[in-house]
This record gives sequence, structure tokens and C-alpha cells, in this order.
Amino acid sequence: MPRSRPPSVEDYLDKVTSETARATLLLLRGWIRTEIPDAEEVISYGIPTYKHRGFIVSIAAFKSHCSLFPGHTVADFAEELKGYKVSKGTIQFPHDKPPAESLVRAIARKRYDENESAKGSKVQSQ
Repeated sequence: MPRSRPPSVEDYLDKVTSETARATLLLLRGWIRTEIPDAEEVISYGIPTYKHRGFIVSIAAFKSHCSLFPGHTVADFAEELKGYKVSKGTIQFPHDKPPAESLVRAIARKRYDENESAKGSKVQSQ
């Protein structure tokens, strides 16, 4: 939803005009930060992103939905994500219907664990 590139996650959240979308992003942010407390919170490609030894997950709000961007890990949770609009690296959901906390945390944990096991590897893709 924010049109200009925000300098921080706080600035991004402040510019989300839908209160429902902002509340959902704050919820996702809290779950991710609780699950991966040592993740670095940055703006990447203009949206809130969490990194630890590489990309973990990004979140964003759009006019008609919010998205969670866990990269290739979407495929690992195909069964749990039935009912959501998904693509190769994105999960979309209505502003007021985020995925369950346990699912978001499991996705973030899986990405974190992948990065940890690949920490000796030079390539860590999104």
C-alpha cells in the first residue's frame, strides 16, 4: 500500500492506510519476531523483510489483500495452505483473515532452519 520506499518497517506500517491490514501486518510481525528473535528486520524491495543468514520471509499489504512471501517454502506447506491464494513464493489472504499463527511460525522456522543448515553455503536464495 505505501507508494514511496519507506526507510524502516515502522514507516511502512505507518503508511498502510487500512487499519485492518495494518493490524494483520503487526500480528504477522509479532509472530515472526517471536519465532525468530534474532532475525534482522529490514525493508527489502520496499516491504518489511526478515533475514537471518539470508532471506526468511517478507510481509506486505495491498489494496485488497495482504501477502506473506516465504519464497520456495510455499511448496512445503501446500496442504496447510489449501484455501489460500498461493503462487510460487507468495501466500495471499484477505486483510482480516491471516493464516493461523502456528502456520506462519512454522513457515518462518522452516526458512530459518534452511538458512542455518546452509550457512556454510554461499548461495541462499529467496
